[in-house]
Amino acid sequence: MLDNRPLNNLSETYPILAQVDSPADLRALDESQLPELAAEIRAFLLQTLAQTGGHLASGLGSVEITIALHYLFDTPHDRLVWDVGHQCYPHKILTGRRDRMPSMRQKGGLSGFPKISESEYDHFGAGHSSTSISAALGMAIAATAQGIERKTVAIIGDGGMTAGMAYEALNHGGAIDNDLLVILNDNEMSISPNVGAMSKYLSSIWSGKIYSSLRSGSKKVLKRIPSAWELAKRAEEHVKGMVTPGTLFEELGFSYFGPIDGHNLGDLLSLIRNLQQLSGPRMLHIVTRKGQGYPPAEEDACKFHGVGPFDPSTGDLKSSSKPGMRAYTSIFSDWLVAKGQQDSKLHAITPAMREGSGLVSFSEEMPERYHDVGIAEQHAVTLAAGMAREGLKPVVAMYSTFLQRAYDQFVHDVAVQDLDVTFAVDRAGVVGADGATHTGNFDVAYCRCIPGIIMMAPADAEDMFKLLNTAYHYPGPALVRYPRDSTARTENVNVDDCVEIGTALQVRSGKKTALLVFGSLLASAKAIAEDLDLSLVNMRFIKPLDESMIVDMASTHDYLVTLEDSSVAGGAGSAVLEVLNQKQIQIPLLRLGLEDFFPSQGSREQILQDYGLDPAALRSSISEFTAA
Repeated sequence: MLDNRPLNNLSETYPILAQVDSPADLRALDESQLPELAAEIRAFLLQTLAQTGGHLASGLGSVEITIALHYLFDTPHDRLVWDVGHQCYPHKILTGRRDRMPSMRQKGGLSGFPKISESEYDHFGAGHSSTSISAALGMAIAATAQGIERKTVAIIGDGGMTAGMAYEALNHGGAIDNDLLVILNDNEMSISPNVGAMSKYLSSIWSGKIYSSLRSGSKKVLKRIPSAWELAKRAEEHVKGMVTPGTLFEELGFSYFGPIDGHNLGDLLSLIRNLQQLSGPRMLHIVTRKGQGYPPAEEDACKFHGVGPFDPSTGDLKSSSKPGMRAYTSIFSDWLVAKGQQDSKLHAITPAMREGSGLVSFSEEMPERYHDVGIAEQHAVTLAAGMAREGLKPVVAMYSTFLQRAYDQFVHDVAVQDLDVTFAVDRAGVVGADGATHTGNFDVAYCRCIPGIIMMAPADAEDMFKLLNTAYHYPGPALVRYPRDSTARTENVNVDDCVEIGTALQVRSGKKTALLVFGSLLASAKAIAEDLDLSLVNMRFIKPLDESMIVDMASTHDYLVTLEDSSVAGGAGSAVLEVLNQKQIQIPLLRLGLEDFFPSQGSREQILQDYGLDPAALRSSISEFTAA
């Protein structure tokens, strides 16, 4: 069990933070204490995340804006909506969860993302990017409809602003007059010359009551004189366009302020106070630095974006790799480079997941054929379709949970047109610490119904190479799904060895019961098959199924069992059941996989246990089924 007791000597180590058990306590502090509180929060984050891991760099960069928002707004009555959730750790610390931070992302502990069931201060759950403005706008509309006086704030990063959904929300929000403040937390660009005395001065003026009332009053007068009104409007747009980058947001109907230094608490507090006095859609642009205050994270924010346990004194990560094992993502990386060297038509596409999806080496060796499209999964898939239409061989590397966002494009732009696109679907099945928002349970169910595609699940490293080759050489849409896990190491990067489409491989012959395994759980199944004397089949193909193998196993055994690291509802086991029904074969069939509930966070092993897919539970389930 986790030890959720308060950290020892909290009041001695963090004297101001120890006083803050809620935003109400924060608001009781003197404003002069807030910079020291920010320093203590950063130190506390380092202390706790060094043990648990998590999204460190983004949290370090969002400390001041989090303090300012909770200090000035009446939370939880006022609504704060965080985008993605990577930047929400300081928010959790200030909203009554400080002492539970050592449980971050662990089984039974705090979620790594905002979660409405966890706290009344988490107004909207997050995990996928670019949802905050839409959700906050919906909340603002709801407040107006119900006659509730409430402030609503969306906090979105510059990465989140690369997704079309953010602009859809801005387009809607700018067209109506609801009270909404959007804070653009820009933590990638360097602080430009605009973030200086002139910019701060102009932002202060534009957000002040006097300027706003004067501007509104002037507009009323000038509108009566059409030529003067057009001249004044063009002059204002020209001046603001010269000193701020906010022309786009102004055109969308948002009053734009900034950019300002997001680590200067005094400036933040002053400007947000002014903005609180205004109404309608507003955007505040702040510039922050990922990893702020911790040199290793400042120097390599990518390394410390989503980090495992580390040594805070050096920044060195603690190794979690198992001897003789290799991550499936790393295997894909090797294959992609080798295949790219062989075929100049190969182009790799990722929606802002270069490191997570294993594209670093390819991007360095073949940069002209590497395409990071930002957080834009829909665009990534249709971009691949356009490439394929003109004879290139695109490989789209994407997490299973993010492929959900591009389902329409996958169906209509790729599959309907039968285009040659290879999908490397990472993080399929149980993902572990990131929990329900990142789970890869559903791709089998939502993909196998699509006509004309092939879908594969490798059982190990050798399978991985062969099935990636098979997918690449298939002249239509092809998916290879693989888990966030490791498999036995192999150095065999064979870019020519393929598998005949729709063929399974019998691994072991046994009696009475045949176990049909789809994917990486084959490793666990081998020992069980030996113990229970089962026939064991590595199915490899989810679509098309090896129907002859299924018929053979059904005709020579008394029981069939399917095993998959994907949703049982609509999964590979259901596909086997459909084959048996079509061929009018009656045989008891047990489908084992991810049952009908969203997982919590925890290690992959713990979540598999929750689903009854650990070796002991599998052995018990199969034994009970065949003894019936």
